[in-house]
Amino acid sequence: MALSNGGVIGTDNDPAAATQSAVITTFNSSGTFTAASRTTACNLLVVAGGGSGAYAGGGAGGYRAINPHPLPASDVPVTIGAGGAGIATMYPSSTQSNNGNNTVFGSGTPITSTAGGGGGTELSAVLTPLHAGKAGGSGGGATPGEAGGAGNTPPTSPSQGNKGGDGFGNPGTYTNMGTGGGGGASAVGANSPPANAGGGAGGAGSPNTISGSDVTYAGGGGGSGQNENAPAPKAGGAGGAGGGGAGGNATGHTPNSTTGVAGTANTGGGGGGGSFSGPGQSTAGAGGSGIVIVAEPAVSYTTASGVWNMDDLYTYVKADNWV
Repeated sequence: MALSNGGVIGTDNDPAAATQSAVITTFNSSGTFTAASRTTACNLLVVAGGGSGAYAGGGAGGYRAINPHPLPASDVPVTIGAGGAGIATMYPSSTQSNNGNNTVFGSGTPITSTAGGGGGTELSAVLTPLHAGKAGGSGGGATPGEAGGAGNTPPTSPSQGNKGGDGFGNPGTYTNMGTGGGGGASAVGANSPPANAGGGAGGAGSPNTISGSDVTYAGGGGGSGQNENAPAPKAGGAGGAGGGGAGGNATGHTPNSTTGVAGTANTGGGGGGGSFSGPGQSTAGAGGSGIVIVAEPAVSYTTASGVWNMDDLYTYVKADNWV
């Protein structure tokens, strides 16, 4: 005679509902991701390292928010891109700015956010190839006579970043010129304002609540003010919201230039440009390092202790709802 509990001798227990809380894993440095939950999808944020400033502002690191993203079934590597190193800016100089570094989540077919582009370096009419901002996740700003670097390079959909701002003025004149701000995740870097030839502001980054707080990431660095002969000071551009560093201010013809502000660590912010006032030297801001955040949602499942009905066991195992 068949037993009512499906053939198991013992107490027929009923399953109970249970919930696993949401799990948020943040990588400020490289490591390995191990899934904690039974769900098959997560929300993912991957931000690359920002580019350094030079005279112009550095571009923000590429910003990629993917909701939802398949949750890896096994451990995967996470590489956090460093920001581009800041450089000394002294005229005349052929020192180039530094792009940031890529941030990568996973292997095989990973999610890669591209490094931010460095800002334009040179001010003279001789070394014009160094005036343009570098391309990247977001592009670096430019010095006089050139355009900001392209953003979303290589292209992703949705876009991972924006173009850097253009420079203003004629290279080699030094008296009325300005630099562009680096591009940000949600806005282009501002062109140098022609009215006062100061620095353009960095492009704004993008807000995201994946960490549980509303945080803005991947702002561009501000371009610096440039001034050798004109008496009025030239203001550097503000850093873009999301960790972008401000550009340095320039005073009159004195060796008193101002260092650009570094992008904020683990935001992917671009570095601010270092200013030029006469024969002085300043240092451009370094780009901010990147970040990866993985958010696994809360998940409900069924559990029970002891011996219980095999028909129920079969039902819940088949539904992948058994722990």
